[in-house]
Amino acid sequence: MQLSTLDAGFEAAFAARLHWSAATDAAIEQRVADILADVQKRGDAAVLDYTQRFDGLQAADVKALEITQAELQAALDSLPAAQRDALQAAAARVRKYHEAQKKASGESWSYRDEDGTLLGQKVTPLDRVGIYVPGGKAAYPSSVLMNALPAHVAGVQDIIMVVPTPQGVRNPLVLAAACVAGVSRAFTVGGAQAVAALAYGTATIPKVDKITGPGNAYVASAKKRVFGTVGIDMIAGPSEILVLADGTTPAEWVAMDLFSQAEHDELAQSILLCPDAAYIAEVQAAIDRLLPEMPRREIIAKSLNDRGALILTRSMEEACDISNRIAPEHLEVSSRDPHRWEPLLRHAGAIFLGAFTSESLGDYCAGPNHVLPTSGTARFSSPLGVYDFQKRSSLIEVSEAGAQPLGRIAAELAYGEGLQAHARAAELRLNPVPPMREPQ
Repeated sequence: MQLSTLDAGFEAAFAARLHWSAATDAAIEQRVADILADVQKRGDAAVLDYTQRFDGLQAADVKALEITQAELQAALDSLPAAQRDALQAAAARVRKYHEAQKKASGESWSYRDEDGTLLGQKVTPLDRVGIYVPGGKAAYPSSVLMNALPAHVAGVQDIIMVVPTPQGVRNPLVLAAACVAGVSRAFTVGGAQAVAALAYGTATIPKVDKITGPGNAYVASAKKRVFGTVGIDMIAGPSEILVLADGTTPAEWVAMDLFSQAEHDELAQSILLCPDAAYIAEVQAAIDRLLPEMPRREIIAKSLNDRGALILTRSMEEACDISNRIAPEHLEVSSRDPHRWEPLLRHAGAIFLGAFTSESLGDYCAGPNHVLPTSGTARFSSPLGVYDFQKRSSLIEVSEAGAQPLGRIAAELAYGEGLQAHARAAELRLNPVPPMREPQ
């Protein structure tokens, strides 16, 4: 669909194109609730039943669904050399990026006041996390890297991977990625039953502290329901790409970038914002020319027809304003001078600067995480990172001298709140104080 901000009906047409309901079908919600309750009650037996029912995977017990470290290593060793090298190179870049991220924001710190009081923050990794790797319509080794490596860099000791393997078909590249990324244990279990097993624990699958990774509607619903029992990263919606173009990038490049997200899913969204009408026509012609060549052309076509848009804007400044309203998952600034426009962009999961920075490079090997906020949540959410696998504890050590002014302040406020025990606890430490007892 082609739109123009000059048209009187633009706002209504634009809103209709953007609208996507995150509400999950009530039947799915109820089914997920039943699965979670059943796994919580019956543990391994329920996991085994649902794996057989939904994935057609027969096994004597859940232990038989675990992938050993030897199998992960064998999968890595079995890859063609070019594929193995690409996987390891991508992993090295992702690890390097997240190590830099940890140094920038993930270290403990403290300082002392003039009176000797110590204040600070202690950063510690989570003990055990679960990563969900989709495995239905396609296999996603890149998702293994993007979820496991930041957890590993953060210092998480146990990384438990779950991945559905319909009919028992295991993807060697997914297993190899788990080997490269340092996954501790892996199970061929998927769906809501996998989320339940990770959240509640079973005799075979250990309970985790947090679950990350995308999945289908059943997985998203299950993650919402177990939040509070465990942490979660985010509720992912359909994939999105927004391209801001000034008309200097070859039209075929931009058309293929729009395809790159549309091919994920019929609900994915691909939008172009550009102030050059002639260039928009070139991109449309490139779409028409290239689409028949694409193996996933039916998915791409439905995505573009139902949710895509080529939008003519008055200026690049207006395009940036509209981009901020959308807050896209992936934002390409396909411009000769992308750094001119980047300061105007406030809301996006990831920003790709310049004509040579295709979104697909970020998906696989650039380094930053590809698990990104969708459906406008980039207004308040961030990409998955090392910080998602750490927690922070405040450090407070008040000296005797510091307890005097702080105690009076705290007591005054506590009496004002009617909390006398709080006030008295502070007052008992005011001078003069009884001598401290010697440790026994």
